[in-house]
Amino acid sequence: MTPSTTPGLSCSLDTRTLRHAYGQFPSGVVAVAAEVDGERTGLAASTFVPVSLDPPLVAFCIQNTSATWPKLATAPRLGVSALGADLTDAARSLGSKGGDRFAGLATLTSDAGALFIEGAAAWLETSVHDTLAAGDHAIVLLRVHNLTVRPEVSPMVFHSSSFRELAAVPC
Repeated sequence: MTPSTTPGLSCSLDTRTLRHAYGQFPSGVVAVAAEVDGERTGLAASTFVPVSLDPPLVAFCIQNTSATWPKLATAPRLGVSALGADLTDAARSLGSKGGDRFAGLATLTSDAGALFIEGAAAWLETSVHDTLAAGDHAIVLLRVHNLTVRPEVSPMVFHSSSFRELAAVPC
């Protein structure tokens, strides 16, 4: 059977169907943040992926209409926080279009201005390596300079338009 003849949803390429299909792929949720001109600036992204070990590169995608990304893109260092499962409110706040996205969040800032969210499973201090046009988004490649991993923190997962937690595996 080919995908177009199997039972299920239509294979049309309209926005609604594409969004539903893309939602079938679970992904981690990260905050990308920095202090820019003395202000905490950041956003949430669920399109984060590791890219390369040598050099150490990661990537995320950002909508071309983002008003936040142009501010962050000028920062010498960006903090990438892999949000922990307990940070659902933080993910929603960082993904909002207005207001104080950092209200109620504990943050740390590196000497170079990268901003990190407390309670994250990992922190990566990065800088912009390259940006590639990709339809209605841009793919942002980031060079990793420093990192901290907290294996005791369970990561948040975004799947089917919902924030989820990975199930613990019994010993």
